[in-house]
Amino acid sequence: MFSAAASDVGIAADPTRAYAGGVPRIFGTAFASVYPLYVTKVERKGRTRAELDQVITWLTGFDDATLRRHIDSGTTFEQFFAEAPMNPNASFITGVVCGVRVENIEDPLMQQIRYLDKLVDELAKGKAIEKVLRTPVDAPSA
Repeated sequence: MFSAAASDVGIAADPTRAYAGGVPRIFGTAFASVYPLYVTKVERKGRTRAELDQVITWLTGFDDATLRRHIDSGTTFEQFFAEAPMNPNASFITGVVCGVRVENIEDPLMQQIRYLDKLVDELAKGKAIEKVLRTPVDAPSA
């Protein structure tokens, strides 16, 4: 998760490194410390902070005020996703992030973090917001 956004702004990070007990470091990382990296990544590619926030709120089920509260309070990724109701369509997020297929990740928290990474990557790559948000295409009427 971390390496996709972090490497794009010149910060080396290895989310697979773990603290004692085998817990990945990213779980205890403040969401607020990574959020600016996401902003930088999408803005460098011509997207906006508002679009990034739209993607995050779509995935997490948070409203804007709740997202801001988490950023301002220094919530860890573990706390952030523990409170997130999560969009039921999150399971439609597939693909590879940092060489790992997100749909095959067994740890639920790591999968949620990778889902977020995947959405940020898609947004930064210029994918239409409707596709990033997995908006169903209406079936043609008969």
